[in-house]
Amino acid sequence: MDSGEVVTNGGGARKGGIQCWGHRGASAHLPENTLASYRAAILEGAEGIESDVHATTDGIVVMFHDPTLDRTTDGKGAIKEQAWVGNIEHVRTKKEPVQPIPTFQELIELIMEIDCKIQNDPETLFPQMAKIISSYPDYTTTLTPRLILGLWHPLFLAPAAQHLPTCRRYHIGISFPLARKFFWDTCDGFSIAFPMLMSADGQKFMEDCKREGKEVCAWTVNSREEMVWCARWGIKAIITDRVAVCVNARKEWEQDSTKLEPPLLKKLIFPWSSWKYYSVPQMMLLRWVEDNLQRNAYAPGPLKEAVLPPAAGGKD
Repeated sequence: MDSGEVVTNGGGARKGGIQCWGHRGASAHLPENTLASYRAAILEGAEGIESDVHATTDGIVVMFHDPTLDRTTDGKGAIKEQAWVGNIEHVRTKKEPVQPIPTFQELIELIMEIDCKIQNDPETLFPQMAKIISSYPDYTTTLTPRLILGLWHPLFLAPAAQHLPTCRRYHIGISFPLARKFFWDTCDGFSIAFPMLMSADGQKFMEDCKREGKEVCAWTVNSREEMVWCARWGIKAIITDRVAVCVNARKEWEQDSTKLEPPLLKKLIFPWSSWKYYSVPQMMLLRWVEDNLQRNAYAPGPLKEAVLPPAAGGKD
């Protein structure tokens, strides 16, 4: 996870209730961030798909999570240092069924939150995305309302507002102080790691978001128990690798709301059931994430507040 993310409305609009978004598609059983994974998530009932974007040296925006190709494909090296034509276009996934890396163009043709990775130059990434999006008729009414730009780093806020002003913006992260300081006035919602929402700060943050009309999503939620907690909180969407599990669990609790109320003992024990919910590891993770944002972004250095015009969601 780095700087940006795209969520698209893949499975169609849903009136009321929590939504299920496929994390990199249906990535529990298919190669992540591939057209096969996206299609499967839609068929399994996802209302949205979370995916990630990087830009190649020849200006092609590709759907891929890591800054390098090594972990999930037969390719090697950093995406931002390689061309699409003659190189990345031939890369294939290690996981079966073997798949090529899709482009943003192919994603839009399929149609989804877009995770804009912090290693990219936003002045390269967003103009290329804007060029593709604006090539569609009536894109401001038919396409961009279905897209959410997910931003980890405040460096990406102003370019996103400039080049993609009609796309909604979410902050992706784990730090509530960073979310409040750099993104509260410029984003429509927040995509937060589930364990952080279990904390007292997380509960307060969700209350503040609800009061101010900000949307909240939780990632990456793969257990039924965590899905139930998300539903009890009344957040916007669950981002999950296991779309079918999420959709089926939602059907159960919508048919019988008592399934959202676990037995008292289980309810009391759950917040202590994983080390991920404990304050010490969370504090260590917070330090690592802030350090990563400052060291590994396209423009390393201290985080700075973005200046956006009021029309783009900035401060008056």
